[in-house]
Amino acid sequence: MRQVHAGEHVDGGVYVDIADATIWHFTAGEAYGPPTVLLHGLFASASSWGTQIPAFLDAGRHLFVPERSGHGHSPDLPGDFSLQRIVERTIVYLETVVGRPAHLVGWADGAAVALLVARERPDLVHRLVFVGGYLNAAGRAADAFIDQVTRRDPVTVDYLRIYYDTTSPDGPEHFDAVFDKAVRMLTTEPECEIAAFAGVEVPTLVVVADRGLVRLEHALELARTLPRGRLAVLPGTHILPVESPELFNPLVLSFLAADPPSVWEFG
Repeated sequence: MRQVHAGEHVDGGVYVDIADATIWHFTAGEAYGPPTVLLHGLFASASSWGTQIPAFLDAGRHLFVPERSGHGHSPDLPGDFSLQRIVERTIVYLETVVGRPAHLVGWADGAAVALLVARERPDLVHRLVFVGGYLNAAGRAADAFIDQVTRRDPVTVDYLRIYYDTTSPDGPEHFDAVFDKAVRMLTTEPECEIAAFAGVEVPTLVVVADRGLVRLEHALELARTLPRGRLAVLPGTHILPVESPELFNPLVLSFLAADPPSVWEFG
């Protein structure tokens, strides 16, 4: 196990203190206009946005890409993973590190984190992109990867272990503890009613794969429930940002640049 300290630079990013945690994050781009914060999900890290970061920077976005505790370069903390704790830390990160209202782009349960932040602190969010996420178990479709993870398929576990071992300051011996916590969270959270977000006025683009782990009906209900919600279904996709950046990137960038009108006026 290696101790990390705020201000320490590793692999192009830097450690920062937020609330009760020290996390690693990457930031780059010109500091004008609303910044864009990319929020990864379980079993992921900043590297999962690898096909977005160059394109978003080329488009003039000021990016912040934090890694959760126990993920990527960020050390783990005692206790189970909890959606509410992640939301609380994300709010502190936006307040103290980003320092001004931002666009949030959340993927998988990072999408649920982004939406919960927008509900609790709408003053911190300009626009929101909800990518390949669901809000409750009923919204999740059958998925081979989730099945392999929850039954601890050895090939899948070894695949996840390789990246963890090369980046985590906690060392390879801590992987099993993090994996167990991630599986517990995956099987219990999020569990939110869609109707509970009917008051979220932040312009939100719900992006879903036509062959992903989210039921299309669930994504449609969410987009219709949000007062300023939009729905985009990308064809022939499963893991949206990774598989189809040529579709995903311009879609998200155009939405962040301007919220389309709810009603077109003619004449």
